[in-house]
Amino acid sequence: MWEALQLEFMRNALAVGILVSIVCGVIGTLVVVNRIVFLAGGIAHAAYGGIGLAFFMGWPYVAGTVGFSLMSAGVMAAVTLKSRHRTDAVVGVIWAVGMATGVILLDLTPGYNVDLMSYLFGSILAVSASDLWQMGVMGLLVIAIITYYYNDFLAMSFDNEYARLRNIPVTFLYCLLLGMVAIAVVMIIRVVGLILVMALLTIPPFISEKFTGSLRTMMALSSILSCLFTITGLWLSYVLNLTAGATIILVAAGGFLMAMSWMRIKRRVPPDASLQTDKAL
Repeated sequence: MWEALQLEFMRNALAVGILVSIVCGVIGTLVVVNRIVFLAGGIAHAAYGGIGLAFFMGWPYVAGTVGFSLMSAGVMAAVTLKSRHRTDAVVGVIWAVGMATGVILLDLTPGYNVDLMSYLFGSILAVSASDLWQMGVMGLLVIAIITYYYNDFLAMSFDNEYARLRNIPVTFLYCLLLGMVAIAVVMIIRVVGLILVMALLTIPPFISEKFTGSLRTMMALSSILSCLFTITGLWLSYVLNLTAGATIILVAAGGFLMAMSWMRIKRRVPPDASLQTDKAL
């Protein structure tokens, strides 16, 4: 791995991987706790329309994709707030329309020669220094917002009615959260791609939820696990000459299976088993 870090693209990949992992840990925790995984998945797939729009208009990838993703998140927030029992249908429609729009716009783009696979399965090794700076700004923005509204997000996540009684702007926070999910999705796509984005966003928080007792600790552990999965996957992809994004997700899936196996074993073994053994002796 030290030999690989002599290469600039590997240093950029490692830096963006750690940055995205921290954002994943923080945003993913709120996504899991607030049970909006399906909404996040809808935003992620609708983002493909932003990719198509960016190439069709000749805009930078980040500008087009962030704008389209934020618009999709806004539509989802507006509709689901009015009729939550129809959330799955609304998300499904926006999901399909976003992806279809992206495909059509890419078909209409003159001289289109972009590698589609890099956006479906990630292109972390192709991240440039300018991309790193742009994602760094987005990451800092997300962390700053979460830090400022942490107590409000905490109240909203665990007791929505209590938060409203305390005059906490739950509707505003809900829309803000979906907006931050949209920004996080754009960052994650560059690492693991559109198809695998939900795995990196949800696996570390899901594991962390089993071993922590507070939202702050869950965010911290999720970020650490995301960094561990990303660095390990990046190293394995370099050594074995595999696709980086897919390797990172397989490492995360391995971590998930290990955590679930440990929890199952722990439930089967009584906490006082060792004491009973000592008494028998």
